[in-house]
Amino acid sequence: MKKNIVLELKSIIKFHQGETLRKKLSQYHDYDIASVFKDLTPLERKKIYNSLTIQELSDCFAYLENPKLYLEEIDNEKAADIIELMDSDDAIDVLEELDEDDREDIMRLMDKESFEDVKLLFSYKEDTIGSLMTTNFITVNKTDTIKLAMKQLIKEAAINDNITIIYVLDEEDKYYGSIDLRDLIIARESQDINEIIRTSYPVLNVNDDINENIADIIEYDLEILPVVDDNHKLVGVITNDDIVEAYDKEMQDDYAKFAGLSSDSSIHEKVLTSVKKRMPWLIILLVIAFLISLITSQFEIVILTIPVIIFFQPLILDMAGNAGTQSLAVTIRGITSDDTIKPFKLVWKEFKVGLINGLILGLASLATVFLYLIILKTSIVVGQEFSYILALKASSVVSISLFLAISVSSFVGSAIPLFFNKIKIDPAVASGPLITTLNDLTALVTFYVLAIVLFNAFM
Repeated sequence: MKKNIVLELKSIIKFHQGETLRKKLSQYHDYDIASVFKDLTPLERKKIYNSLTIQELSDCFAYLENPKLYLEEIDNEKAADIIELMDSDDAIDVLEELDEDDREDIMRLMDKESFEDVKLLFSYKEDTIGSLMTTNFITVNKTDTIKLAMKQLIKEAAINDNITIIYVLDEEDKYYGSIDLRDLIIARESQDINEIIRTSYPVLNVNDDINENIADIIEYDLEILPVVDDNHKLVGVITNDDIVEAYDKEMQDDYAKFAGLSSDSSIHEKVLTSVKKRMPWLIILLVIAFLISLITSQFEIVILTIPVIIFFQPLILDMAGNAGTQSLAVTIRGITSDDTIKPFKLVWKEFKVGLINGLILGLASLATVFLYLIILKTSIVVGQEFSYILALKASSVVSISLFLAISVSSFVGSAIPLFFNKIKIDPAVASGPLITTLNDLTALVTFYVLAIVLFNAFM
């Protein structure tokens, strides 16, 4: 379906222009028009710029993935007009993509009201509610009549998208409550407006961290929420679109951290920029990997005496990493979606899951490895004939190591992110590479120590 729409739009843009092109494009969603921009030539895009109204262009630009590329194709005055008509949060997203000089040039050309709105949003720290809100909302006064409030709604609706909830201010211009659009429409003119005002409607503070509140906001399941400052003055609203965008960004950031990347890594950035961002994590993991290699070298006598166990080392390390990553994923999800999470209970639960999984897989590996060694009848200890006792010892090393590795990894995979969260460090920093490397270290020592104990291969 998407492919067909793109082909249709490309054909329309190629063979039409002016008012005819505008009318045909008006039949499509702004997102679809924006998504075809990257497949057009600069000349074809110019036809769009010259055919659509400023409002229509503004609606399209709000959906563009890389608006900077296209704003460079039009003059700054027209770019300013386009950004003026966007919701303030969308305008911020576009302006943030621009170089500082270009951004300042365009902002100077914007009308005073739009400039002040954008300037206000830029003043808030990244990842706060204020940085994501829009100043596009409708207010009425607590002392208004139903008729007056309805008149205000009709007046403001033409220039506001967010009309499903009308916000009420008190005598001091502070936030007082909200009115559902439906309630206002069906209210009788003689009715007291206070009868339809909800004074306990959920409110967000402009300085709150979006990531700490995103779970609660999603639970409210509301299209729009009011945002107030520390003096309880209504300064903006945050829509469900903004929440989806913030949630998606948080998931992308966490995914990047799981891979040992910085949260702002991008496929579009330059090679050297990517190298600089990735190198710190790689250096840390390299140091830990060297430590693992150093520890392995200390067990050289074990490897020389019982060479067969080296074949099962990858199995132990992989299963430890897999179990740890599973616990890590469950824990991170619990932290981000549930404020009432009980750390000890979660760690204990994950540890029990690890114990049971480790026991089952340990017993399975005991039988499998034992059978494997019997079938091959390969030499287990250098200088000694094959024997069932030696095969059982080797199988036991693998089995017990696997049991302990999975159990410990499940514990570590849940305990570390909870500890990070407790000391106010992003738990996603306890990412896949870090957890896996630490689990490898633990599993490796366990594996070789067991081999020493069961085979009496003391160094």
